Amino acid sequence: MAHFRTAREGERHHRLPGPAAERTAVTFDLAVIGLGYVGLPLVREAARSGLRVLGLDVDEAVVRGLAAGRSHVDDVSDADVAAALAAGLEPTTDAARLGDADAVVVCVPTPLSDEGGPDLRAVRGAVDAVAAALRPGQLVVLESTVSPGTTEELVRPALEASGLVVGEDVHLAFSPERIDPGNAVHGFRNTPKVVGGATPACSRRAEALYARLVDEVVPARSTREAEMSKLLENTYRHVNIALVNETAKFCHDLGIDIWDVVRCASTKPFGFQAFRPGPGVGGHCIPIDPTYLSHTVRARLGYPFRSVELAQEINQSMPAYVARRVQDLLNDRSLAVRGARVLLVGTTYKAGVSDQRESPAFGVARALRELGADLEQHDALAPRFVVDGVEVRRRDTLGGPAADVAVLLQAHRDLDVAALRSSAAVVLDTRGLLEPAEGVVRL
Repeated sequence: MAHFRTAREGERHHRLPGPAAERTAVTFDLAVIGLGYVGLPLVREAARSGLRVLGLDVDEAVVRGLAAGRSHVDDVSDADVAAALAAGLEPTTDAARLGDADAVVVCVPTPLSDEGGPDLRAVRGAVDAVAAALRPGQLVVLESTVSPGTTEELVRPALEASGLVVGEDVHLAFSPERIDPGNAVHGFRNTPKVVGGATPACSRRAEALYARLVDEVVPARSTREAEMSKLLENTYRHVNIALVNETAKFCHDLGIDIWDVVRCASTKPFGFQAFRPGPGVGGHCIPIDPTYLSHTVRARLGYPFRSVELAQEINQSMPAYVARRVQDLLNDRSLAVRGARVLLVGTTYKAGVSDQRESPAFGVARALRELGADLEQHDALAPRFVVDGVEVRRRDTLGGPAADVAVLLQAHRDLDVAALRSSAAVVLDTRGLLEPAEGVVRL
């Protein structure tokens, strides 16, 4: 985010005097920095709610595509983009225009750093851009997932370096994103929005903004509680997925069907929430956010967050475990892994989306390649699958010559189950889609 094109660079930015009630109307109600899977749904909902929106991104191709009415995000259609443009959305790479908005929301990515914490370079770049255009009365909200304390310790000093005081001249808050790609039931508006301000006045200002966009706003005590709530949500899922993944391993050794176990346990109307095993965890949140928290505990307090570190170890072991199960299935038929034809079905991290970020399919492919398997892949939503710079050969349909083993890694909605069963001599189902039968083995 440090390389925004500033078309008005060198010009003196005009700062409007006085509180918000006394200044003249601004050009935009909202500016959103980062137009990816978090920022673009926010833009869509803001435009639907009647807000005038400025969308800022460093990727010129993304900005050009949006300006032409093309979406690059699964959950936002071209029609959604066209409607937002008609409502006044203006995509841009010009960071100097941030001063034209009444509120600015930062939705940039925070991948893992080499040290295991969040890589904050994009956040720093975005916040620097906001600070350069900051003027009295503006609201700044960080939605990017960060370690507790980041809003106060990184964002606030950067804004106040402008000479404006948070809580008096400008307002600052944190509101964790809760986007769930592919979820047809819970979208931006009907998912409660947690909001924590740097001061009570900041909280009230941020709550008022989000009250226009969502059905329920949940106030947090401060930015730290809001930051921590996001990490707790995903750590809860991470740890429980690890529990059921480890259980799946020993259930297989004991001859117990883990899928039937979960089905039966799910009938209890209290005290149990169903989590299901799989080939690993993927996406930006579950494999990464708990690591932020573990890193923060170690760095600041000097002791480990043991449940998270153990969960990470278990979940990261699943791709290799799937590869070993493939090896066992081949051994049962007196076949070696080396040279065996293995078809990977579903390479995205989640059903119904084309996003391959952190997908466990990468780990499965690496492990099988190291064993010498001849790999093919099929995914209706993600045509290409490139592992360590080498593209895995694509099978356009599940038909064709039968593989020795097919591994169902992701089950998209329109998957042809009959074709999957006939695609290989044996199918290893890591998602519990198929009933056990001749030629079908579940994880």
